[in-house]
Amino acid sequence: MDSARVDSMEAVAARRSDFPALAREVRPGVPLIYLDSTATSQKPLAVIEAMDRYYRQSNANVHRGIHTLAEEATALYEGGREKVRALIKAQSVREVIFTRNATESINLVAYTWGRANIKPRDLIVYTEMEHHSNLVPWQMLAAEKGAEVRAVPVTEDGELDRAALMALLARRPKLVCVTHMSNVLGTINPITEIAAEAHTVGALVLVDAAQSVPHLPVDVQTLGADFLAFSGHKMCGPTGIGVLWGRQSVLEGMPPFLGGGDMIRRVHLYDFKPNDLPYKFEAGTPPIAEAVGLGAAVDYLNSIGMDAIQAHEQTITAYALERLEEVPGVRVYGPAAERRGGVAAFSVAGVHPHDVAQILDRFGVAVRAGHHCAMPLHDRYNLPATTRASFYLYSTLADVDRLIDGLYQVKKVFG
Repeated sequence: MDSARVDSMEAVAARRSDFPALAREVRPGVPLIYLDSTATSQKPLAVIEAMDRYYRQSNANVHRGIHTLAEEATALYEGGREKVRALIKAQSVREVIFTRNATESINLVAYTWGRANIKPRDLIVYTEMEHHSNLVPWQMLAAEKGAEVRAVPVTEDGELDRAALMALLARRPKLVCVTHMSNVLGTINPITEIAAEAHTVGALVLVDAAQSVPHLPVDVQTLGADFLAFSGHKMCGPTGIGVLWGRQSVLEGMPPFLGGGDMIRRVHLYDFKPNDLPYKFEAGTPPIAEAVGLGAAVDYLNSIGMDAIQAHEQTITAYALERLEEVPGVRVYGPAAERRGGVAAFSVAGVHPHDVAQILDRFGVAVRAGHHCAMPLHDRYNLPATTRASFYLYSTLADVDRLIDGLYQVKKVFG
């Protein structure tokens, strides 16, 4: 192991003290090894304390109050929006809409842009590796509108079939929906190229970035997509808040999603005028404390650097793939380490993934087992489920070693 790698791991070991949950034992004498960050990340003290401070000192509703607490709360809430804007390099805070999660962000587009623009026999394209949240809303919309949905196949090594994609683009779809990074395979898709190809045929592009924004630099200007959705809880922030980024020109042409307070400029007894962006899509009391926490999470990520986070995860993932190859009967799905993020979904011959996860938990190793909200992808590989280990900025080589030790115990239990 070279010195740069040692220094990096020492820095990560020190960083782990920022995360209270990582210090706990899951049972006496069994420390937690958390390898489920793709499902949700652990939270640093900076986020926990920022939310606690808001509730203790500045708790009030936002935007219309003129007293001190309301002004403080508004500044904190909108400050979180500005931090998100800067993180993803959006041109304006008007393009940053707070939702509950990435799922709601995608549904917002389906219910507003989709209902206004999709017509009978129009084509919507998505991929075989999508999370259910980027499949079901389009299936529902297509059923309602009489439109068609078609999926880009995934190759055996976990990449998109580019020839099939180009064939579908030749049919001039209205919308192309694609994950930036697969939550099962870890595949990082070439969004910039896909968006450019889609735009040449007049399609808009929606990117599920729930797995990319927390783990690598994301610049919406460079990506070239029209919509981008992600969740706070996967990027060291709290649950209950997500983000929809959209091109301002596109968002301005979309009708409101929900009706009620804060999304209106003026209400008459029989009609209304919607508010300006982004508030047109933020009806009701927003997730104020959650926006404060998300802003603190962005600060925390920036203090490390997204380039450094990605490099660290590539190191961990490459090591994990090497070690997993050592275990007889283990098959890992997805591309090589340089083409994926910090995810390793695998199967153990003769052992159900739920049994694998349950035995690993005896040794404190927290992994995910199931279809990971990607049933069609598992169908493609003829699998009912997989076991998934996922890594983040606080993961260490020692965590991977504990995973491998646990898998040998799985092999021992099942002969």
